[in-house]
Amino acid sequence: MADITLKMGAALEKDRAENKVDASNPKNEVEITLDVRRTLSGNIAIYSHEDIDIVIDVQKKRIIAFVKDEMNDMVYDAQSRMYDYLSKKGIVKRESVQGGNVYGSMQADIEKPNGDADPIQVALLGVTKFVEEEAPRFMYQKAYDENEEERLTNPDSEESTELGEVPHKREKGSMRPGIYRNAYMHNRFYRA
Repeated sequence: MADITLKMGAALEKDRAENKVDASNPKNEVEITLDVRRTLSGNIAIYSHEDIDIVIDVQKKRIIAFVKDEMNDMVYDAQSRMYDYLSKKGIVKRESVQGGNVYGSMQADIEKPNGDADPIQVALLGVTKFVEEEAPRFMYQKAYDENEEERLTNPDSEESTELGEVPHKREKGSMRPGIYRNAYMHNRFYRA
């Protein structure tokens, strides 16, 4: 198996163009930028995605996506998008995508290559391309959240009122005084 070379520090600042094969790159080497660590068992853990942690199991030839913070619809969507992307690129077997044995995790087996390509390096490159495609989504979400927080904490004069400008009324909104809201208030209407 070929070695995986990860560059850090000043190498991360280099221009990463399309990484096309040319005379200056005869081995088709690609430089990637990810927050990656090797586990004690030799697996590759990728922490560059906002919602999921991705582990490439080197021995079992499997890609596993774990929930980063909490399980919700956005996490499942991210996992689904990743495995759709990887299966369309021919990196994972579509029929092997399934839930993992850890809550909220998903896993898929890496395809066996026909030639001499290293499936782990191909999987690492595929995950890198997926994370790069997801980056604009998270930049947009972060900018949206910051703008929304700014709008709520420092509203314009059109969206705010001074204290005392809104007159008081006995009844406002949908909660009328004197009517009790309880869970069994309308149960007599639902009997068979």
